Amino acid sequence: MKVEYRLKKTEAHTKARLGEIIYGNKVYETPMFMPVGTQATVKTLSPEQVASCNSGIILANTYHLWLRPGEDIVRSAGGLHKFMNYDGPILTDSGGFQVFSLAKKKDITPDGVYFKNQYNGDKLFLTPEKSIAIQEALGSDIAISFDECVAWPADRKYVEESVKRTLEWAKRGKEAHTRSDQSLFGVVQGGEYPDLREYCAKELIKMNFDGYTVGGTSVGEDKETMYKMVGYATKHLPEDKVRYLMGVGDPIDIVENVIRGIDIFDCVSPTRLARHGNALTKYGKINIKNSQYKSDFTPISDVCDCYACKNYTKAYIHHLIKCDETFGQTLLSIHNIRYLIHLTEELREAIKNDSILEYREKFIEDYYGTK
Repeated sequence: MKVEYRLKKTEAHTKARLGEIIYGNKVYETPMFMPVGTQATVKTLSPEQVASCNSGIILANTYHLWLRPGEDIVRSAGGLHKFMNYDGPILTDSGGFQVFSLAKKKDITPDGVYFKNQYNGDKLFLTPEKSIAIQEALGSDIAISFDECVAWPADRKYVEESVKRTLEWAKRGKEAHTRSDQSLFGVVQGGEYPDLREYCAKELIKMNFDGYTVGGTSVGEDKETMYKMVGYATKHLPEDKVRYLMGVGDPIDIVENVIRGIDIFDCVSPTRLARHGNALTKYGKINIKNSQYKSDFTPISDVCDCYACKNYTKAYIHHLIKCDETFGQTLLSIHNIRYLIHLTEELREAIKNDSILEYREKFIEDYYGTK
């Protein structure tokens, strides 16, 4: 099944979009938050628990699955859907973020990127063709072009070279892509330079990808710079293709970037926050480990419909986290993922009602306690 995108409405006062992703006989509305299952699992959760949060697409990591268990094992299992028992759409990233997080500049060549296997020390070489081959073997529904994700700040000369490399890799990857049942997205890079973002977007559009990803954000920049970089990219992207912002999950960043025309988001933050005892709420982030919650017999949030809030109290979850019990992390992960998915559900309603700017104002007032 190849995913399709349908634009239903653009909000009257902004670039915010209401859309649908069609996957077989299922329809998923956008804007959407995608939980991250880096190693073919969303940490501490079963697929059923993820689905109970009203999840649509989830994400798995090409680079890490290449290392363990290996794409051939996943293919032999029947692909990611059967391997991890998730029947919704699955997106795999390209390994491009690992270029930013794991590789040194000297390891980046025109042909591909050298890595060191963190588990056995072997020398690895990831190319655009190899990235596509791995993603085809994994059997994801959406694959991402191999790109270079550049840290911020970066001088213009290097970003120019990086954009050319990303475009060449996109071309090579698209030529190598053979699965007609798998969508392929191109990645818009260009740092904080509007003309480079425009150039990268327009060149990718000429290659006619199934969707487009805005990359190179959440790499050290402040929020206003991030929002500018996203806007530089989305203004040049086609209306009839889905737009994906990689690795962004701070609630305010989802709100702001929906306003700038982004459709889908992913981030490891909800489960990472949970493992440190943090819960996202309408009135800001709280740390359940704090002593004030030891005898608080109310739910994490009285406006949340997740399994954790329906069945457990802050006091119980405080106890679990203080005792390092995995169930506490599970409950907080369920809550945080549901919080971000519910946030996108509210944003969809705001787009339908042409009231997203008012929604942002109220969100900031509630979440940060300011007007």
